[in-house]
Amino acid sequence: MNLELRHLKVVCAIAETGSVTKAASQLGLAQPALTAQLQRIERTLGGPLFERDRRGARPTALGELVLARARVLLPAMKGLQDEAARLAGATGVDTMSRYRIGALGGPIIGGMVSRLAQAQPEAQITTHASYYVDDLANMVLAGKLDYAQVGVCGDAFPSADYGLIWQTIAIDGICVLMPDDHPGSKGADVDLAELASESWVAATGDGCFGDCFAAACARAGFTPRRMLESDVRGCVDMVESGLALALCQGTFRPPPGLTSRPLRGAPLRWRLVLGWHPESPAAHSSDKLMVMAQEAYQEVVERNPDFVEWMADYPQLGVTGSLV
Repeated sequence: MNLELRHLKVVCAIAETGSVTKAASQLGLAQPALTAQLQRIERTLGGPLFERDRRGARPTALGELVLARARVLLPAMKGLQDEAARLAGATGVDTMSRYRIGALGGPIIGGMVSRLAQAQPEAQITTHASYYVDDLANMVLAGKLDYAQVGVCGDAFPSADYGLIWQTIAIDGICVLMPDDHPGSKGADVDLAELASESWVAATGDGCFGDCFAAACARAGFTPRRMLESDVRGCVDMVESGLALALCQGTFRPPPGLTSRPLRGAPLRWRLVLGWHPESPAAHSSDKLMVMAQEAYQEVVERNPDFVEWMADYPQLGVTGSLV
């Protein structure tokens, strides 16, 4: 039997979990099958790789040698595969035939996909959803996605450590989702200080938004009583039940019985960005995708004339073209 990368993965899994049974579960294999595979690997290498007893599996001297080499080879091979996937087909052609777009959610992705499908009916378009910028950025870096459409606090950008290009689609003013009969719904906007006694809920995600909200509350003279976290449906449910108010983007469309009001003075902002790898085929189509993303944002915003009128007093909000 020739030793293959999958065999090195087996050895690493057993060492990391300290148990053949746990390694089998991690790898999605039956325990007897993994035991048989380990025995074949040991025969190929000429000796036992692990000492096994009731306390688990511990590497032998030979096992330590194999592990040391595997921990170099496996990441190197993964890097080669990722680099090949990212650069495959990079011919400088402006029109792609396949678009893989990841997004945190929200209304922009639907408008982008719709416009892309109309512009290139023959193109293969797939989408991937995640709550986390880090997940989507790493998938772009690994060549598994072409673009990542994400959001971050208005004064921030996704980390430069990803090595991606991030272009701003628009900057949204943060709004408060509340029942129609809430006192804060009477005006065009609401002062954050007037909501000091409320409990809050926001959608799951990463980044500094929770810290930014706490800082905005501190500037308004209070500490938020409670900050809950849920998915979008859970946030809506909590607002409908009167348990909490929710933070949302200006592009969010409230269900019947709820309304949204922007925060007076725009103390919180949400930057919508599109990212891609500068050396990938996606870079050649990035201008086209940016235009589609900005058109999609504008289309959604215009469904809320009150919000459009409110944004007129805040020229830093809305569509922008700044590139980083």
